[in-house]
Amino acid sequence: MDWSQFQRIDPHLLVGLVNTELRNQADSLEDLCRTHDIESAQLCSYLAAADYHYRAEQNQFR
Repeated sequence: MDWSQFQRIDPHLLVGLVNTELRNQADSLEDLCRTHDIESAQLCSYLAAADYHYRAEQNQFR
């Protein structure tokens, strides 16, 4: 997946992809964003518009 184009993906599908990546590959949101060279603020804002918010204690969007 080309993570630089994440805003082209439906947010309800993207949240599943992001949470899978967080669960299997990344230790944190910052780690995921650094690995894929994306801005965490943009990702959080895009998902927040669909009412998904990052929970650091669970390392996932809900």
